[in-house]
Amino acid sequence: MSATLKRVGIWLGLPVALVTVWWFASAGSTDFFRPSLQRIVQAFRETWLGPRFVEEVLPSLARLAVGYVLAVILGVVIGVAIGLSVRTRALTEPVLEFLRAIPPPILVPVIMLFAGIENTMKVIVIVFGCIWPILLNTVEGVRATDEVLTDTCQVYGVKPLRHLVLQSASPQIMTGARQALAIGIILMVISEMVAANNGLGFTIVQFQRGFQIPEMWSGVLLLGLIGVALAGLFHLAERRVLVWYHGSRDADRR
Repeated sequence: MSATLKRVGIWLGLPVALVTVWWFASAGSTDFFRPSLQRIVQAFRETWLGPRFVEEVLPSLARLAVGYVLAVILGVVIGVAIGLSVRTRALTEPVLEFLRAIPPPILVPVIMLFAGIENTMKVIVIVFGCIWPILLNTVEGVRATDEVLTDTCQVYGVKPLRHLVLQSASPQIMTGARQALAIGIILMVISEMVAANNGLGFTIVQFQRGFQIPEMWSGVLLLGLIGVALAGLFHLAERRVLVWYHGSRDADRR
């Protein structure tokens, strides 16, 4: 129990210190564009702890969830296929490098021509941005599979793809998925800022254009809290998926 409390204290120490400094440094601020943290917190409570959360935030999280899950599925499937075949890897590498170099926000106007400004466009943008770290990490993880273990699986009639390749590559797959989650949050906001009629990004832009500055900052604060919450949930999921990996690492440290 004490070890858990110690980890929580370390994890919360710097954020609490920064918020405390921000609170006292901004107290009494009369700058219209840089209101005090107290005013931002008040605007946060008035703005987001009500119907607007359901109407604006939940649709954004739903788009993020759909796009992210699709990116994980496509990234792992395509990455395994490429990683298992040297010829496929050599054939697809130029195309993958070309597509990876295109910033997803640049594609928003192009995707709008085919998908409009509804949810489909936003999901496609999120998928396109999130898939690359997952796909590339999957390819590298599959390539790093021990060939001796692969031959041993074949000798004993064990399916190497399920029992060896995916498990061996899973640490790198999870690394790519963690990177993709941060990218997905960014693209969720960008796609809603460019073309939308609801969502968190759209609402923040409307606050900015209406000179509702405390409300705008409260939206930025909400985005940060969402990022922290999703990172915490991902960490818990990663510990469950890679329980064997973290167990072996903890044993080695001892």
